[in-house]
Amino acid sequence: MIEFYIPVSDAATVKATVDALKADAADIKTKITVINAPEAPAVTVDGAETLIAPSPMTTDGLRAIAANATARFTAIITTSERFTPGYGMIKRLNTLLADAPARRMLYSDYRAVTAAGAVTPTPLIDCMEGSVRDDFNFGAMMVFDTEALRQMVDTLPPALNFGALYAARLWMQRKGRVVHVREMLYDIVETDNRASGQKQFDYVDPSNRARQIEMEAIATAHLKAIDAWLAPEFEVPEDAQRYPVEASVIIPVKNRVRTIAEAVKSALGQAADFQYNVIVVDNHSNDGTSERVREIAADDPRLIVITPGSDSLGIGGCWDFAVNHHLCGRYAVQLDSDDLYSSPATLQQIVDTFRRERCGMVIGSYSLTNFNLDPIPPGVIDHREWTDDNGRNNALRINGLGAPRAFLTGLLRQIGVPNVSYGEDYALGLLISRRYRIGRIYDVLYLCRRWEGNSDAALSIEKQNINNLYKDSLRTAEIEARRQLNKQRQRDELLS
Repeated sequence: MIEFYIPVSDAATVKATVDALKADAADIKTKITVINAPEAPAVTVDGAETLIAPSPMTTDGLRAIAANATARFTAIITTSERFTPGYGMIKRLNTLLADAPARRMLYSDYRAVTAAGAVTPTPLIDCMEGSVRDDFNFGAMMVFDTEALRQMVDTLPPALNFGALYAARLWMQRKGRVVHVREMLYDIVETDNRASGQKQFDYVDPSNRARQIEMEAIATAHLKAIDAWLAPEFEVPEDAQRYPVEASVIIPVKNRVRTIAEAVKSALGQAADFQYNVIVVDNHSNDGTSERVREIAADDPRLIVITPGSDSLGIGGCWDFAVNHHLCGRYAVQLDSDDLYSSPATLQQIVDTFRRERCGMVIGSYSLTNFNLDPIPPGVIDHREWTDDNGRNNALRINGLGAPRAFLTGLLRQIGVPNVSYGEDYALGLLISRRYRIGRIYDVLYLCRRWEGNSDAALSIEKQNINNLYKDSLRTAEIEARRQLNKQRQRDELLS
């Protein structure tokens, strides 16, 4: 038997959800419980029991559900909007759970329905070991083995306000199978209709700071439990290579005629006490970008324009092509083709940080703007959650590390840059931080334009899934690499 727990938002919505579940259950034995927040007016629904408890996102709320549950499996509905089971959902869930009773947790694909009635199929992705980011999409229904849920809640910190379900599913990942059912078992009304390019900054919105601190603590405990947490012990990178200049600003570009000149002039306008150049990797543009860049290069020998021989390079491949060029400097510094540095001092600040902190990578802070460079919410993205003690561990939980990013060229030549157009910078950040310190600059160094031309402005669910799978695969590989590093360090300690 499955027991469903439904948070109360308003009486009409929860009644519609309860009625739909009852209709789908028909003669299948099913228990339905609605969760009333302690401070809210009580809502009762015919055919459903009532539990007075806070949100299941909290320690107290999840413990109350585990204590109250009597069925073999417990399904927690995580949306406060209307939830409608698809045809035969409850029967299908019972069959799936009976066939594999060792499953600790189950989730499925669904259909998203707008207020206007438009329906969008929403396939999800498999949960792998590296799926430790707290925004992993499990849909609006998480089905737990009840006995496992009871065991898990005993391990929860006493005062979680946001992350109890996050802690729960990480525990389930450690203890057993988390199963993805590739069937659209239900519909939910979706009210957040923002494009992917807007949603991606939610986790760095300063208003979410308390939530982020809590999520970091949960992720840290998980990494320690699986022996993938790294203590704050860093190696110092060494590079005996000779370089023609101290720094190179790297700008990969394809078809950005509207913005490339501003980006290049922003880079060439840097004031520094060292020699630098700007390397534009023109990835076979055909909209006038090539001509515009070469016009600027004709008047300034610091601008080097190179074009790959192959047309198969993504952004990462363009970066690899640039850092292996004989004119690349000791430090390779990012500037995207539609962005700008915030002042002529950006490059100097980055190089000073490399010299002072002897790190393998430096990351600054940026301000979000529209195309006309007017600030837009959430404003400044500075990643102040980063600490020397735990930043590289928390990096496994979050989806990005910040900008602008700068690297020791010698390191990039050694490890190579993945030839992809999404996540190449994240891959490098994880790999470099495994052994080396990442320097942080909390001053705004960079203006990040958000406009319709951004490659990530409005991604389809299929493209978002591809991107998320890639980053989760990077995390999976990195977790294993960090485990092995910890084992090696333990062996070295025993031998010393």
